[in-house]
Amino acid sequence: MSSLLDKIINNKIEEADSYNIRENGKTVKRKENEYIKIVNKPNSKGIDIYVKENTLFGIIDIPVIISESGIKDVVYNDFHIGENANVIIVAGCGIHNIKHKTSQHDGIHRFYLSKNSKVRYVEKHYGEGTGNKIFNPITEAYLEEGSTLNIETVQIKGVDKTTRITKAELQENATLTINEKLYTEEEQYAKTDFIVNLNGENASAHVTSRSVATENSYQEFTSDVIGNTKSFAHVSCDAIIKENAQVKAIPIIYAKDASANLIHEAAIGKIAGQQLTKLMTLGLTLKEAEKMIIEGFLK
Repeated sequence: MSSLLDKIINNKIEEADSYNIRENGKTVKRKENEYIKIVNKPNSKGIDIYVKENTLFGIIDIPVIISESGIKDVVYNDFHIGENANVIIVAGCGIHNIKHKTSQHDGIHRFYLSKNSKVRYVEKHYGEGTGNKIFNPITEAYLEEGSTLNIETVQIKGVDKTTRITKAELQENATLTINEKLYTEEEQYAKTDFIVNLNGENASAHVTSRSVATENSYQEFTSDVIGNTKSFAHVSCDAIIKENAQVKAIPIIYAKDASANLIHEAAIGKIAGQQLTKLMTLGLTLKEAEKMIIEGFLK
């Protein structure tokens, strides 16, 4: 378990203010304090996390580990963030599957941010072993007045199939920032959907997706941002494509108010030859140069 945790958690879990470790469908370890409470849902299919108002700089880790082949784990986690609270939530799932049966994790996370609260949410997915590994994360976010949610999602490697859905509803002066980093290879499949409603005046959303598709993999990116009032949004999708991979990008912006300011960009292409040439003149091989460019792109 420890090796998988190292891949999906970027801090020492014992030092977190609170945590809940789920392994093969069950909670195996938990920590909480007077400011952050973790409560099991009645059907044991997830947890409710309550962050007390005015809590500052709390760190919450909620990793999921699957080490047995053939498990399909579905978990519902709800986060209730009190007014003026400021916390970091580190999630993610690691699957180790060396057998022929499919292992799958479907995580449904719902965020309820109270007035002027702030959350940084980091989610990583990682798979290892020759068995089939599927991840289907769903994130729903409800941002009240003046709240801020920063989402960082990373698909590291080893994910055979994934459908990633993020939905958000923003009220007055709320801010949503999403940064997605995605890598696919072999025959892997990845689909991302972002659906954001800017409902309150001066609400804003910033969505950035950077991905690399190699070999015979397929990626599809769709964003649908709706400005229902005076609001701002910027959506950017950049992808590097190699070999026989395929990438489809569909950025959609929909202004329902004359004061909505919505921007979208999309770019798909191969690594520039001049970049490769420059690095190779410094002594790198072609493969080394490509690796360095890709790592820098996804950094």
